[in-house]
Amino acid sequence: MAILRSQIEQSDVTQYIPPKGDYQTFRDEDHFKEKLKEWGLPAAKREFWYKERKLQRQVTIKGFETYGNTDEFNTLVIEFQDGKLTCIHPAFLKEMQSSSFGKESLIQIDEKDSEGAATEEVTKQTAAPVEVQKKEKAPAKPAKEPKAKKEKAPKLELPVDKVHFTASVKQFALVYNPFNEENDEVVVLENVQIVQENPLDLGLAWCSHSKTLKKFELAPGDLLEFDGKVAAKKMGKGKDAAEEFIVEEAVLYKINNPSKIVKK
Repeated sequence: MAILRSQIEQSDVTQYIPPKGDYQTFRDEDHFKEKLKEWGLPAAKREFWYKERKLQRQVTIKGFETYGNTDEFNTLVIEFQDGKLTCIHPAFLKEMQSSSFGKESLIQIDEKDSEGAATEEVTKQTAAPVEVQKKEKAPAKPAKEPKAKKEKAPKLELPVDKVHFTASVKQFALVYNPFNEENDEVVVLENVQIVQENPLDLGLAWCSHSKTLKKFELAPGDLLEFDGKVAAKKMGKGKDAAEEFIVEEAVLYKINNPSKIVKK
């Protein structure tokens, strides 16, 4: 049975993974709740359970690190009650809040999937010579004409840092969030352009319909200017969404943390 010790930290049994350096903190309470919702954690809570095999302690989320080519992934930075910090994946911390925690974790499942894929690939490579021999014995078939490949649109070089945008509101849409198993409302933008020496046209983009944006009471056709970061992240679809919240075109870019918003 796990021992509940929210005040006493046993550093000799805990493996810490401290942040690499400076990490991002929350701008305000709304930003904190918005990120909790994105990670699938209850926005009403301030403290969360950190569970090990025989210990459970309460921790707080101090901030987060970003990684990936476009900073689209997060690692949480949590603080124990003795002040020590460690990093943890959002899905793993969410899993720890479950009363049934202790079963095979999401991370372990991912590792097993990777190992299975690697084993399958080795098996294919081992069997390849036998398949080649069989094919050589078979009568040659007339070569098929290669199908014409569809030309892909050139991949845009997206800026890493915050930039200035102009855009207009196209519509509102719903995106299914597997963490809380609900649809999240988002804003779909069109005529999105990054304002720089050589302006970059993105076409369509999307962003969360946060409390900050809701204060502007946006409507289709509104012209906007704002600062933010952009990532190549395709917008998903809502579950059982009404037709008015569905976008037929592919929306390939996500705007993160829009700020200094001006509605014209």
